[in-house]
Amino acid sequence: MGALDSLSDFVYDFFAVAKQKRKRKPLQTVEIKVKMDCDGCERKVRNAVSHMKGVKSVEVIRKQSRVVVTGHVEPNKVLKKILRTGKKAEFWPYVQYNLVAYPYVAGAYDKKAPSGYVRNVVQALPNPSAPTGAGEQFTTMFSDDNPNGCSVM
Repeated sequence: MGALDSLSDFVYDFFAVAKQKRKRKPLQTVEIKVKMDCDGCERKVRNAVSHMKGVKSVEVIRKQSRVVVTGHVEPNKVLKKILRTGKKAEFWPYVQYNLVAYPYVAGAYDKKAPSGYVRNVVQALPNPSAPTGAGEQFTTMFSDDNPNGCSVM
């Protein structure tokens, strides 16, 4: 009986370790731009995505041509599932207008973007090495390291 017991323990340990290795994907929100014209298009996209494993909620905003999927899913799999419906789709390329430092820089302003949104491009973001606040500008202006600083100090 010793051989069978050790074999059953080995098999049990193997499957217990395999179960522990499976990790659940993190809860995330995937935003996708989808070309939708009618209620049928909206329903087709919603049904395709809502039947995926791990999806918690699906929000379709036809006016913005936007689909927001929340759940334990991979973004590429969601995009592929929507592309299989025959719709033109891409990841949501826009950010809100008030979150961008330079919304009218070349490439950021898009006439096709929904109102209040601009394209998410690198040129629209502020330079991280440049001083951002007014306080930083004044401290560098009156610094001893600045050769053009005020000599009154």
